[in-house]
Amino acid sequence: MPELERLRAGHAPAVLAFELANRAYFAASISDRGDDYFDRFTDRYDALLAEQEAGGCAFYVLVADDGSVLGRFNLYDIQDRTATLGYRVAQHVSGRGVATATVRQLCRLAVAQHGLRTLRAATTGQNAASQRVLAKAGFVPVGPADPAHVGGKPGTWYERDLAL
Repeated sequence: MPELERLRAGHAPAVLAFELANRAYFAASISDRGDDYFDRFTDRYDALLAEQEAGGCAFYVLVADDGSVLGRFNLYDIQDRTATLGYRVAQHVSGRGVATATVRQLCRLAVAQHGLRTLRAATTGQNAASQRVLAKAGFVPVGPADPAHVGGKPGTWYERDLAL
């Protein structure tokens, strides 16, 4: 049974393998991270861990029984009991309810572990799968997203009141 775990240093090899294996799949619906991301992965990963330690973000990975990463689920820009949610799941588990179930779980953790009351997420108008995940997890559209927030494409901001 996959486990949602707080990101830690030991996850780095599995996270890199996840990103590399799914790079083309992700690039079809969100902007590609670029070669520099992979060339400087260790530095960027260490910076994420430092940012998490400082409290501005909380990063999670969904880990399979074999230790591989099935998805990344992030809470970032945490302030005033609000955070922005970002997530991506491996191609081989997409369409199976993994993202929806994990986003719901992260909503519960956002309250219990991080004291949050509101989550926001943006997705492009073309990303119907992400729109379905957000709707099934209780998010509602609240307005247009600046293309700068969704990889240069038009999109929508969604929000979920965690107190409901």
